Amino acid sequence: MPIRRLLAIATSFLLLPPAAFAQPRTMPETARVYILWPGDGQVIRGAFWVRMGLQDAGIAPAGIEKANTGHHHLLIDVDLPPLDQPIPNDRNHLHFGLGQTEARLDLPPGRHTLQLLLGDETHTPHQPPLDLPIPNDRNHLHFGLGQTETMLELPPGTHT
Repeated sequence: MPIRRLLAIATSFLLLPPAAFAQPRTMPETARVYILWPGDGQVIRGAFWVRMGLQDAGIAPAGIEKANTGHHHLLIDVDLPPLDQPIPNDRNHLHFGLGQTEARLDLPPGRHTLQLLLGDETHTPHQPPLDLPIPNDRNHLHFGLGQTETMLELPPGTHT
């Protein structure tokens, strides 16, 4: 291969944007996101503040590449998006790209689910994702088909 052609190919790789070689961001194993308020199962009337937390990692605004950091994304009434792509930005996927850790929400009356997902400087989830999913077990009923009621068989006693 002529030297000029080899140099041209090598130069073209240098001109590619860094994202072309991007690897998924990793975080410390102990890192986790959490919702400080409202609590799980909380009944709220009207507008409210959501307060988001992050343990064993740092908050950095979108566009700032720094190890062990990211920024919050609040998912409202949706499943997790594809974890190998930037998180959508719409009314169900709220981005806090300035590094915010709280937000005022005003949702219509009814049941709602809130999930946190930490994204990197490009809004792409870390690998493995730092999210706060809603568990799928006997203590957490999912109404993915839009049901508004169900029958439960509970043992005698106090239930919360």
